[in-house]
Amino acid sequence: MAKVVKAVRGMNDILPEEAHLWHFFEQTVHNWLALYGYRNIRTPIVEHTDLFVRSIGEVTDIVEKEMYSFVDHLNNDRLALRPEGTASCVRAVIEHNLLYGGPQRLAYSGPMFRHERPQKGRYRQFNQVGVEALGFSGPDIDAELIVMCSRLWQMLGITGLRLEIGTLGSAESRALHRTRLVKYFEQHVKHLDEDANRRLHANPLRILDSKNPEMQPIIEQAPRLIDDLDESSRIHFETLQQLLREQGVQFEINLRLVRGLDYYNRTVFEWITDKLGAQSAVCAGGRYDGLIAQIGGRPAPACGFAMGVERLLALMQECGKEITRSVPDAYIVHQGEQATGFAWKTAELLRESGCQVILHCGGGSFKSQMKKADASGARFAVIIGDDEAMMQIATLKPLREIADQVRINLNALIDLIKAKN
Repeated sequence: MAKVVKAVRGMNDILPEEAHLWHFFEQTVHNWLALYGYRNIRTPIVEHTDLFVRSIGEVTDIVEKEMYSFVDHLNNDRLALRPEGTASCVRAVIEHNLLYGGPQRLAYSGPMFRHERPQKGRYRQFNQVGVEALGFSGPDIDAELIVMCSRLWQMLGITGLRLEIGTLGSAESRALHRTRLVKYFEQHVKHLDEDANRRLHANPLRILDSKNPEMQPIIEQAPRLIDDLDESSRIHFETLQQLLREQGVQFEINLRLVRGLDYYNRTVFEWITDKLGAQSAVCAGGRYDGLIAQIGGRPAPACGFAMGVERLLALMQECGKEITRSVPDAYIVHQGEQATGFAWKTAELLRESGCQVILHCGGGSFKSQMKKADASGARFAVIIGDDEAMMQIATLKPLREIADQVRINLNALIDLIKAKN
């Protein structure tokens, strides 16, 4: 007997019993994006590895430890499964000169890949929805993105999320702050763990994001970036706060908020929950004004965010959101030589009228077919035998309510089923 081949660890199947949750989420997101004028963009799953090294940063967990990178032996290209969507979206915008026509509001969804320890809400193949606003420089677009998120949580029935915002300032602010951070951590080098020592001179800001509890006292006393902000960055951050207050969006300021990707500047934010254990952030983003130039485009401002679909679906269920499963309007039961052809005709007429119909396949007695009709969840069984076929009628039997079955012609059948929708 052949060995059973299973899915790769951390890369999961989505089964039909779960699909209704995904359908609801995807339709809700589609409608939500349309409300704000964001257009769909779709990029390849595989990109050149260099795209992510240059954009995310060489000294980051994603590039160093998590990215699926490999050599394509057909042409020796170094390729990677995309670990996030922003870099791919920006690459496409540059390659196709989309900013020539002015600022762009774009959105995408699909699978991303990171090699990390699988756990609830965190998988090696996971799905994200990303929203990117390119070519907008002011804090108003930062606020729009955050307000958008707030509306989506309402549409999905998600409660209890809290918003943390922060600022990373300008490149000049970070350069000044970086010098102060390096000097500070050099004074405490014997207390730094291996990751912090490795990042001390390459990416000291990432030390602030350490989850090592032994380092927290040192991190708490480290210089604060907000004290090194230039005036324009300070005004940008204060205006963002004012806009959020005017829109009734509650937030907390987290001066230690550091995103795991090097391309961020100024605004950063995270939506956090306490309902999913250690996987607290379900949506995060911010401003990345330098990224477009960094990967070869003409300098332009940009801002965006990404959300983890699996985490949001888990959170919807934690919040008690009930999604009604789609069930067929009718299940057609048939038996007999003439009945089979008429059953096919009936099924297609019902479908043309917009009804969802399952036509029984595989034969069997009327009794066994009726059991399958009931198990399907259909609201009606449409019963066709040779007698019905000869008279060009059908027997309609309600399956979800107490009512008599009736024999009717096809036009009346369609009207009656549609009337019950």
